[in-house]
Amino acid sequence: MTPDGGDPGATAIALRDGIVVRVGDDREVLALADASTEVVELAGRAVLPGINDAHLHATWLGALWPHTLFGELGGAGPAPLRPLTDDAQRRQAILRAGELLTSLGITSYTEPGLGPGEDRGETGAFGTSVAAQYRALAAEGLLRSRVTVLWLYGELDGPSELGGFLTGMAATDGATSDPRWLRFAGVKIFADGIPPMRSAYTHHCYADGGRSALLVAGDDDADREANLTRMILAAHRADRQVGVHATGDRSVQVALDAFEAARAERDVDLGHYIIHGDLVTASQLRRMAALGVGLDMQPEIALLTRDLVDDALGPGSAAAAWPLGAALDAEVPLCLTSDAPVLSPDWRRQIAAADTWMGPASDPRRRMDRLLRCYTVEPARQDHAASWKGMLAPGMAADLCVLEADPFGVTPAELPDVGVELTVVDGRVVYEHRARVEASKAV
Repeated sequence: MTPDGGDPGATAIALRDGIVVRVGDDREVLALADASTEVVELAGRAVLPGINDAHLHATWLGALWPHTLFGELGGAGPAPLRPLTDDAQRRQAILRAGELLTSLGITSYTEPGLGPGEDRGETGAFGTSVAAQYRALAAEGLLRSRVTVLWLYGELDGPSELGGFLTGMAATDGATSDPRWLRFAGVKIFADGIPPMRSAYTHHCYADGGRSALLVAGDDDADREANLTRMILAAHRADRQVGVHATGDRSVQVALDAFEAARAERDVDLGHYIIHGDLVTASQLRRMAALGVGLDMQPEIALLTRDLVDDALGPGSAAAAWPLGAALDAEVPLCLTSDAPVLSPDWRRQIAAADTWMGPASDPRRRMDRLLRCYTVEPARQDHAASWKGMLAPGMAADLCVLEADPFGVTPAELPDVGVELTVVDGRVVYEHRARVEASKAV
């Protein structure tokens, strides 16, 4: 048993009413049992806190799976077909994604961008109608994972403007009946695009001599930067967490300047963070750590697009991008995420990709521990839920991912082959591997 934050030598865990009540040896835990206690024999399998993917488009994933938007070699995958045209389809897509995610041990995720900016979007997977379906499923007790949502007041991967942003913030209601299951945390802002498309906002030209601009509307670079700052300040004043899609070093700088200004104006930590941060610099990472600004990265995208980044920015540019090791060393709050359906939602692949990207580790066990925290402890912090989920310790949520083997006994490259045996959310089994079910029937 490997409960993060608890006793690494523990062999048993007791759950009651959706809460972990004890982690220890068999004798200590079984002493709490009574006639109504259900005992699940895990036979030495490893127990982790439930996996939390901090950046995953579940509704879109449910519509497209098993397809993803990236091909295995980094090229474009299938177009975003199969649009969701009515509420029944949106509901079914969310439920389908929930089944897939729990089969991977994922007990929490963030849907990063739903709202009026996409009410006429071509996929039908990001508008206010999707938010309404999440509310309905939460009220009916049908969500299989805990969900955090960011509101989106511009277009997905597209422009936004200050007036529409302010109007959207005033019009959308973030209240839910149980924020432990569904929480509308704040807002997402698209600052720029991505390096392979030459749409990341950078301090330097692309290899072809071109430049890019912020996606936020404005008359020129200075006006666009000012409007992005105004959006972030407005959200901070309204107690909204902000996730900024920023891949270029210049867009990251503008966002960090705005975050710092927001904290200077009102010193409240709302957990703001940068999404992607492909070209973030070492000095920016140190600044993020000092400000408490988080970073969500996708290591598999780094592997798949490195040649495209070199083509766009010049040979050798990819080697300096996605500085995962530097982010960990700087103690930036780092979440590894899939960005599904851009990629598969399989978190084991992201950990393997992160290890490959960073190169050989002097202490493989310590690296595995740090990378697992990027899918458990750090996302809980981003969710403002570190006090009640993300670790296996008394008083924490009974959200578990049970693996068939100890992740510390394999290399990160081998982790994708370690199967998920059982997923527990709020003390309830929501997924059990079929082979295990058949074995139990045979007893």
